[in-house]
Amino acid sequence: MLGSTPLTDLAPLAVMLPVLGAAITFALVGRARAQVVVTVSALTLTLVLDCLLLADVWTGGVAVVELAAWPAPVGITMVVDRLSALLLVVSSLITLAVLLYASAQGLINKDEGGPVSIFHPTFLVLVAGVSNAFLAGDLFNLYVGFEILLTASYVLLTLGGTEARIRAGITYVVVSVISSVLFLIAIAMIYAATGTVNMADLAVKLGELPHDLQLVLHVMLLAGFGIKAAVFPLSFWLPDSYPTAPAPVTAVFAGLLTKVGVYAMIRTETLLFPAEHVNGLLMWVAALTMLVGILGALAQSDLKRILSFILVSHIGYMVFGLALATQVGLAATVYYVGHHITVQTALFLVTGLIEQRAGTASIDRLGSLAKVSPLLGVLFLVPALNLGGIPPFSGFLGKVGLIRGGVEDGGVLAWVLVGVSLLVSLLTLLVLVRAYTRAFWRKVEDVEHPTPQLVAAYERVTRRGLRPKPLSRGLVLPAAGLVAMTLAFTVFAGPLYDLADRAAVDMLERSPYISAVLGPEAADRAAVTLSRDPSEVHDAGR
Repeated sequence: MLGSTPLTDLAPLAVMLPVLGAAITFALVGRARAQVVVTVSALTLTLVLDCLLLADVWTGGVAVVELAAWPAPVGITMVVDRLSALLLVVSSLITLAVLLYASAQGLINKDEGGPVSIFHPTFLVLVAGVSNAFLAGDLFNLYVGFEILLTASYVLLTLGGTEARIRAGITYVVVSVISSVLFLIAIAMIYAATGTVNMADLAVKLGELPHDLQLVLHVMLLAGFGIKAAVFPLSFWLPDSYPTAPAPVTAVFAGLLTKVGVYAMIRTETLLFPAEHVNGLLMWVAALTMLVGILGALAQSDLKRILSFILVSHIGYMVFGLALATQVGLAATVYYVGHHITVQTALFLVTGLIEQRAGTASIDRLGSLAKVSPLLGVLFLVPALNLGGIPPFSGFLGKVGLIRGGVEDGGVLAWVLVGVSLLVSLLTLLVLVRAYTRAFWRKVEDVEHPTPQLVAAYERVTRRGLRPKPLSRGLVLPAAGLVAMTLAFTVFAGPLYDLADRAAVDMLERSPYISAVLGPEAADRAAVTLSRDPSEVHDAGR
C-alpha cells in the first residue's frame, strides 16, 4: 500500500494537462495545424503520465494525493489505484488515436461544416473530465468529472448543426440532465445523513446508517450511474444518439463514456455498499441489458446502429461480473472493461473508414468491399471476431472469466446469467458475421441501391483492372493502431489479468483504499461496521 510518492503527486496533471491544452487551443483560433500540434502534445504527455502512474501502483497498491495539502476527508482527494490507473491508460490511448484520426479526416472544417477551433479544445475538456472522474476520491468531485465530460460531449455530439444531430443532442442532454440531477440529489442526501462526501469516509459511515436509508441512497446512485452506463431499462437513449455524430466522436463516445458510468458503479458498489442486497436485482438488469441490446442489433441494417446496440448488450457483461461480487467476477469485469473500450472504439473508427470508402454505413447498400479495399476487411474482421468472443481473443478470455465466476457462484440467477451470456455471445457473432459477409463479400451487382462511390471503386478494380484505391494513411494508421491494441489485450492477457485480479482483491477488501486515504484505524472501523447485523445497525440508528 502506498500513501503518496513523488510520482503520484503528479496525478492532478492528468486533468490539468488537457485543460491547459484546451486553453492554448482556444487562443489558436483559425490556426488548425497549430491546434492539432498542441492537442496531440497534450494527449501524448497525459498518456506518458498515466503510464507512469500505472507502473507506480502496479505492485504498490493505492496512492493518494491531497490537493492544497488539505487532509481527507475535508479536502479534495485524488486516489490512484490499479483500477483507475488501468482505465486512465486505456482512455488516453484511445483518445489519442481518435484525435489523430479526426485530425487526418479534416473532421470539422471540411467534412462536417463546423469550426476546428471548437473541436480541439472541446475534445481536450472531454479528456479532462474523464480523467477527473477516474481519479475522484469523493462523490462531488466524481460529479464534477461527469459534468465536465458531459458538457463537452454536448458540443461534440452536435458538431455540424444538422437536424439529426440537434435532435439527438436534445435527447442526450435531457437524459444526461436527469441522470445528473439524480446523482446530485443522492449526494445531498448522503451528505445530510453522514456529513461527508469523501468515499473512504463514506465506506465507514454509510454502514452505520439504518439499513432502509442505506438502500434508498444505494438505489438512487445506481439509477444515476445506470443511465450514464446505459443499462436496461435506462439505455433507450443511446442507439439514437451516438450514430448521428461524426465517426471519431461516435467512436470515443461508444468506447469510453459509458465505461465511466460502469466505473462509477464498480467503485460505489464495492467501496460504499459492499453489504447491500441488490446483487439479485443487478443480475436481472445484466441479463435484460444483454438480451435487449443484442435483439435490437439483430433488427438493424446500419453498422453504427448495430454497434450501438451491441454496446448496450455488452454493458450487461460488465454488470454481470459486478453483481457476482466475487474476486473472479470483479477481475473479469475489470479486464472486460479495458478490452471493450478498445474493441468498440476500433470498430467505430473502421466503420468511419467504410463510410469514407463507400459513402454509407448501411449494409443494405454495401457489397464487394473485400475487393474494393482488402485492408478494410482485415481491420473490421479482427475486432469483430474479438467482440464476438472467438478464441483466443481477449473477448473470449473476458467472457470465460465471467462464466467461471457464474459457475463458481452456483446460484440459480448466476446460472441463468451464464446461459444468457453464452447465447448473447453467439448472437453477437451472428450479427457481426452477417454484416461482414454482406458488406464485404456480397457482389455489388446483388446490391439493390449501391452508392455511386462504391460502384466507381468496384468498377476501378473489376473492369479497369486497377489496384484498389489506397485509403489515407492518416486515417488508417490510428484505426490500425487500435486494432493492434485489441490484440495486445490478448498477447498480454497474463499480466493484465493479474493486474485485474489484484484490483479485484483490493476492491473486495476495501482496506487498502480506506487505509491509504484515512489510515488503518478507519479501515478497521469499516470492517467492524460491515460485520454487524443489519438489524443492529437499524436499532442503533433509531
